[in-house]
Amino acid sequence: MSKTKEWSERDQDRIIGMAWEDRTPFEAILFQFGLTEKEVIQLMRRSLKPTSFKRWRKRVNSGVSQKHLKKRNPEIDRFKCSRQRAISQNKISKR
Repeated sequence: MSKTKEWSERDQDRIIGMAWEDRTPFEAILFQFGLTEKEVIQLMRRSLKPTSFKRWRKRVNSGVSQKHLKKRNPEIDRFKCSRQRAISQNKISKR
């Protein structure tokens, strides 16, 4: 998969994070990063431990995940929750 070699570590981390999120469809990853579902699976297989990859694949293929737009409620027409705050790049978390 030649496309992943072009991604920075930060982009790869973001793609993996989006892939783990149940409500982020593969189409959102395709829209933002140009990676197809097959390419995301290959990236996940290479980047995760074997047990983590198997757990992720099982979850994506189960009825719990809404990774495919066809499985989602048709009323959901966005990639981001309307109540989700914008992420500031320079914000430091304080405890």
